[in-house]
Amino acid sequence: MARSMTWLLAALGLWYAAPAWAQSDTVLRTEAAKLRVVTIAKGLDNPWAIAFLPNDRLLVTERPGRMRVIGKDGKLSAPLKNVPEVFHSGQGGLLDVILDPDFATNRTIYFTYAEPGPETERESGPDTGARDGAGTALARARFAETELQDVEVLFRQQPKLTGGNHFGSRVVVGSDGKLWLGMGERFRFDPAQDLSNDLGKIVRLNKDGSIPPDNPFVDQEGARPEIWSYGHRNIQGLAVNPMTGVVWESEHGAKGGDEINIPEKGRNYGWPVIAYGVHYSGEKIGIGTEAPGMEQPLYYWVPSIAPSGMAFYTGSKLPAWKNNLFIGSLKFGTLHRLVLDGTKVVREERINLGADIRDVRNGPDGYLYVATRNDGRILRLEPAK
Repeated sequence: MARSMTWLLAALGLWYAAPAWAQSDTVLRTEAAKLRVVTIAKGLDNPWAIAFLPNDRLLVTERPGRMRVIGKDGKLSAPLKNVPEVFHSGQGGLLDVILDPDFATNRTIYFTYAEPGPETERESGPDTGARDGAGTALARARFAETELQDVEVLFRQQPKLTGGNHFGSRVVVGSDGKLWLGMGERFRFDPAQDLSNDLGKIVRLNKDGSIPPDNPFVDQEGARPEIWSYGHRNIQGLAVNPMTGVVWESEHGAKGGDEINIPEKGRNYGWPVIAYGVHYSGEKIGIGTEAPGMEQPLYYWVPSIAPSGMAFYTGSKLPAWKNNLFIGSLKFGTLHRLVLDGTKVVREERINLGADIRDVRNGPDGYLYVATRNDGRILRLEPAK
């Protein structure tokens, strides 16, 4: 059953003073551990996602369209060559990046971005550089240290639309070996319920971009065969639960109603027919909070926290956090630790990091990493002595 999390500062009792980032690291007391927050890299321009390369390096995307390597010493490389052109406007740009599970042998990465449409000509004269909309795209490439090679677009969201909102997007390789891609509905509302488009959908693809034959709508006339689930608003988090192998997702509501869902095959997650928030104007969304044939969220927030990246912690450095789910907030500068009992959230802790959090990743070294949006840093969370 979904649980409303209307929170008050006094009720939580776990809010901390915003850290002073003039220092290289900060110590915080949390419920489970005394925590050291270490800045390992800075000077990034709106970092969106991080992935872990061999030899203690990081691969990071910057929303304006750059991909860089962060060395063990925290230094930033020059932007990698051959990154595709992105639509950098509003929420659009270069977005998620992950490594293929066999990266050590194939050097393959997958990344998502807002892809501009083709240049168009106006009736009054020659090409002016105007673009025919934009949409979320998924590409793969071979990482070659200073450049991307063999870049191939595997999927393009249909249709491309004008405007700079609700591209999503996150991508994961599921336990089934498929690519799972979560996207927004491009701030268009009703198309999230329409199976003839990719707006507000999770799609499931083979690694070459082809359609798995067991996708739910493969044989349904008028439906796009790549769709796995629908009725989503703006997906900003996607993670595989290591205990079950099942994909979880988080998405933005409007004014309240941010959600965590476990997207099941062919299921409808309600947007914009049902929601636990209201429109920014204060008007009611749809018909209420439930309807036949539409799934309830596993968990939701009122008011909104603006959830971002999410990760299940599986490391050994902070054992009290083992198998907890972590989600960043773009609104309050908080990292949200969710304690789980199966699929039920039994406790939420909010840890104030003092900066908008864009991404959260479980590091191979046993630590938890976050990327901050407003001040362009990569942070590592460690136990403090």
